[in-house]
Parts: sequence; C-alpha cells; structure tokens
Amino acid sequence: MIEFALAVFFLIVTPGPGVLSTAGVGSAFGYRPGLAYVGGLFVGNNLVAGLVISGIAAAALALPWLRTALGWASVAYLLYLAGKIAFAGSKVAFVEAERAPGFWNGLALQPINPKAYAVNAAFFSNFAFMPGTPWMEIVVKLLIVNAIWTPIHLAWLWAGVTLRRLELPARTQRAINVAMAVSMLMVVALAIIAQGR
Repeated sequence: MIEFALAVFFLIVTPGPGVLSTAGVGSAFGYRPGLAYVGGLFVGNNLVAGLVISGIAAAALALPWLRTALGWASVAYLLYLAGKIAFAGSKVAFVEAERAPGFWNGLALQPINPKAYAVNAAFFSNFAFMPGTPWMEIVVKLLIVNAIWTPIHLAWLWAGVTLRRLELPARTQRAINVAMAVSMLMVVALAIIAQGR
C-alpha cells in the first residue's frame, strides 16, 4: 500500500495538463475560478478512474479511430485553455480571456487528457495489495488517490495564485501566463508522441 501511495504522489505531482492548467488558472484568474476549476478536474478524474476500472476505457481506446479523435480533441481543448491562460488580461480580440475557466472546463479536460487515462490505468491495474478482496482494494485505492490528488492540485493552485499576488508588472505576469500555457502544451505534445509509439 505504501508503494501505491508513493506511485500516486509521484505520478500526480509531475507536470501534466491538469496541474499545469490549475497553476495557470490560479495565476491568471485567482482562487475562486481556480477552486471551481479544480472541482471540475476532481470530478473528471474520478469519472476517468471509473471508466478505467470498469474496462470501458480499454474497450473504447482499443478503437484506433476513437483514440485518434480523443487525441485531437485533447490537443484542441488544451490549445483553447492555453490561449485563455496566455491571454488573460490582454486586449487580444480573438480570445475571450476575461471569462475564467471554471468547473465545466476542468470536468471537460479529464476525459480527453491522455495522462489521466495512463495514470489511472497504472493505479488500478498494478500495485495489488488486497488480492482476496478486489472491490475493497478499488475503494481503498480511490480513497488514497483522492487523498493525495486533492492537496497536490490545491498546492499547484496556491503556487499560481501566489504568482498573481506578487503584483508583478503586467508584462511579467503576461510572460508567466504564456510560459505556463506553453509548458502545458509541451507536456501534451510529449504525451501524444509517446502515445504514437
């Protein structure tokens, strides 16, 4: 069980679309939208966990056309989120940056987030510690995942909001927002490259 908890910590704390976008939303828009966004990510992550546990994800992702469609949907949605974060507070007319991402944006991200499926598949197909009672093991794993997932995402949100509260010059804040958006897209690009191999 300790090995499982450590795996959960290290797989969740590493930058992926969820934590990077959480920090970006916090930095660009503050706590209130950030908490709503994290709430959506939380529900979405548990939805993905349910799809992985039930086997629906494996069956669906075995269809090459669906896997490709989800990959492109992920890229398109993350480009949209990255744009909102990068252009927060700017006067760029083609991006409605003043409307902060919220609960529904967080919820929408997880089902198309390749890292969410990979991580949940690793959690629920490995690290057996209650082989005689598989359903109880799933419940315990879900509790452990959520007990670690929540503070990690709140810490990333805090880091983003802390950057916002430093009241940096607008140009510096914009550069930070753009850097967060680009970092998020780099992680997505790496995930797509790895998935294509």
